Amino acid sequence: MGQLMQIFQAFKVGAPGWFFMWLLLMTAVFMLAVAIERYYFIAIRSNINAGKFMGDIRALLTAGKFKDALGLAASAKDKALPYVVHTCLSRIGQKGSVDFRTAQNAVDEGTLETIPKLQERTGYLAMIGNVATLLGLMGTIYGLILAFNSVSAPGIDAAEKSRLLAAGISTAMNTTLVGLSVAVPAILVYNFVHNKTMRIIDEIDEHSVKLINLLTGNQ
Repeated sequence: MGQLMQIFQAFKVGAPGWFFMWLLLMTAVFMLAVAIERYYFIAIRSNINAGKFMGDIRALLTAGKFKDALGLAASAKDKALPYVVHTCLSRIGQKGSVDFRTAQNAVDEGTLETIPKLQERTGYLAMIGNVATLLGLMGTIYGLILAFNSVSAPGIDAAEKSRLLAAGISTAMNTTLVGLSVAVPAILVYNFVHNKTMRIIDEIDEHSVKLINLLTGNQ
C-alpha cells in the first residue's frame, strides 16, 4: 500500500519526474480506449461461428433456397464473413445467373472492404507498447541523472544528499514500473487482437473459396 501511495505521489506536479508520469498516464488512457474498441470490434462485432454459419448457407443453397441463404447472410452482414457472403450472393442475385468471374469479383470486393476495417488501429497497440517502454526508460535515465547530481552537488550535507539520492532512484524506478505496466498489457492485447483478426481473415479466405466452388459447381 505504501508503495502504491509513493507512485501516486509521483504524479503530483513538481514531483521529480512528474512529466514522464503524466505522459505515461495519457499513453495508458489511449491504450485502454484502443484496446476496448478493438476487442469489441474483433471479438464481438465481427466474430461469428464460421462453421455453423457456412453450414447453414451451404444447406440452403444445396436445397435451392437462394433467397433464404441471401436473407440469412443479410441478417448478420454486420459481421465480417457474412458481409462477404452477402456481397457475393447479392451480386449473383442482381445478375440473375451464376458464373465464376462474377462470384470471384464479388468476394474480392467484399473482402477488400472488410479486411481494412478488421486491421485498422490494431497497430496502435504495438506502437503504444514500444512508446510506453521508451517513456519509462527516459524517466529512468532522468531519475538516475537526478541521483548522480545529488551525489556530486557541492555544499550539501550528507543527510540532504541521501534524501536527494533516494528521490532520484525512486523517480527512476517509478517511471520504469509505470512504463512496463502500460507496455505489457498493450502488447498482450495487441497479440490477442492480431491473432483473432488473422483467424477471421483465414476463415473468410477458406469459406469464400468453398462458396464460389459451391455456386459455380467447381468450374
